[in-house]
Amino acid sequence: MQAYVYKSLRKADTYVYLAARDDFARLPEPLRTQLGSLQFVLEMALTPERRLAREDAAVVRENLAVRGFHLQFPPTVEDPMREDWGTDA
Repeated sequence: MQAYVYKSLRKADTYVYLAARDDFARLPEPLRTQLGSLQFVLEMALTPERRLAREDAAVVRENLAVRGFHLQFPPTVEDPMREDWGTDA
């Protein structure tokens, strides 16, 4: 299965995977409005062996097959003050 990846120019670190290149009609109108302009960044083959850095490739393949798109949100940022800094304070 081929996937076509686009980044949102309005929402940082937000990506849309499409099953067909430039098939933006698959995206619901409210989502298209929120994302703004999308810029093509990558075409890839999503095979069962394929590993992705931030997403589960099986979930992406399923969403592409069922919906025609998959949305990747930015990673959540954890509060650095929650880390154990090795002090007894």
